[in-house]
Order: sequence, then structure tokens, then C-alpha cells
Amino acid sequence: MVALLLFVPASLIVFATFFVLPMIDALGFSFFDWSGYGPMTDFVWFKNYWAVIEHRNFFTSVRNSLLVVAVSLAIQLPLALWCALALIEKGWGTNALRLLFFVPFMLAEVAAGLIWRFVYDGDYGLVSAVGNGLGLHPPFVLADKFWVLPAIMVVIVWKYFGFHMMIYIAGLQSIPHEVIEAARLDGVTRGQIIRHIKIPMIWSSIVVSMFFAIVGALQLFDVIIPLTNGGPNNSTHTIVTFLYQFGVRRLKYGFGGAVSVILFVMCVGFAIVYRRLLFPREEKA
Repeated sequence: MVALLLFVPASLIVFATFFVLPMIDALGFSFFDWSGYGPMTDFVWFKNYWAVIEHRNFFTSVRNSLLVVAVSLAIQLPLALWCALALIEKGWGTNALRLLFFVPFMLAEVAAGLIWRFVYDGDYGLVSAVGNGLGLHPPFVLADKFWVLPAIMVVIVWKYFGFHMMIYIAGLQSIPHEVIEAARLDGVTRGQIIRHIKIPMIWSSIVVSMFFAIVGALQLFDVIIPLTNGGPNNSTHTIVTFLYQFGVRRLKYGFGGAVSVILFVMCVGFAIVYRRLLFPREEKA
């Protein structure tokens, strides 16, 4: 009880200061045509929300964010699970590979974006050097509308799959060794052990990993800005980079506030639905 009285108020103060109050401010901004300077006097009701919905790049940003979600669920998480299953056994070699795969996640997102921007550079980057060495003429990847999104997805998978791999490894290590040995003595194959024992027993880890992947995809920002800055021709914006480019940078804080409220509603709605659909199964397990 004493611990609750000591630590809970401080946590609530931090949560209110850095989350609740900014969201209340953003909600207030969204009803005004405000540049960020001077008092908010031009009350416009829901005009900013209509402006967001009618903006030609908004649904492009929503599509890109949902595409990141799809790639995370279909490629990133299965890859992370496969690596976790392959590297579950302890040893110096597996430990080195775990560290190698986890290092990209430890890099700052901005640094990762800058590194891959150089890799994709059409004049001096690694892609250009490999292409020239093979006698090919690779495109300027980040300036090509066809290649830029796949290139971004490669960076996202590379950057974050190690984090999910470590979540799965932690879950796999919590499985009692006796269960696996008993299955092997009964003649159960490796594939059957993975499908019917290991994956069901780490379902809680999978649920948490999927939640992080989806919410992180909806909030993706730091990798996109140094990599493409939303280009070419605003084709690679996510919802958050759209907010930054067309709200903050253009001093349209009312417009930006409306985008942030829409994103907040999307995330909260997803969290509620996700909790109702998947967590009951995890609790029963």
C-alpha cells in the first residue's frame, strides 16, 4: 500500500503531463484555424477535419500506414518467429546471431534512415555499386514511385524484426524443457512440436508482439523523414509524417491537431477491438 502511495501519483503526473494534456491541447487546436502564434480566436468548428479528409494526400498516408501494418504482420513477424525458433538453443554462435539481428533495433531511427538513404543512393550508394559491378543500371530507388515503397518496407523489416525476435525467444525460453522432451519421446516430429506445442505456448508473446507491430506501424515517423521525407511527390507519407509535413511545418496547427485526433481515435479503436478479440484467448490459455 505504501509503495502504491509513493509511486502511483508520480506515474499519473508523468502520464497526464506528457500524454493527456497534449491530447487535450491537440483537441482544442483542431477546432481553430491557428498558426501557433497569438491567441486562438478563429473558431472553425469541424472545418479542419473536413480539410484533412478532403486532402489529396491523406488517404495516401493512411494507405501507406496500413501497408506497413500488412508487411509487419505478413513478413516481419513470421521472419522474427522463424529466427527465434532457429536461435533458441544457447551457444556462442546463436548468441552472436541474436546480437547481430538485434543491433538494428538499437540504432536510432533517424540514424537508420540516413544509413539506408546512403545505401539506396543512385550515385554513390551500395545499390548503385552492386548494380554497376554487375553491369546493370539500377534506378534511383528513393526517387522511383514503383521501388520506393518496397525499399522502405525492407528498411522497416530490417529495423524492427530483431525486437520481435527477442520477444519470441523470451517466450520460447519459458516453455518447460520437460514438455519438449516428453513430446520427442512420444515420437512427435520437430514440425509438430513447433506447430502444436511451442507456438500455442507462446501465444501471449505473439499477442504482445502483434500489438507493438501494429501500433508502431500506425505511428511510424522517424524512419520515413530522413529516408524520403515523404517523397517522391508525397507518395510515401505515413499518417504521422503527413501531420508533420502539412500541419506542423506549414504552421497549420489546427489542421495538425485534427490529424492527431483522427490518429488517436484510430489507435484507441484498434486497441479496444484488439483487446476484445485476442486477449480473452490469451487469458484462457
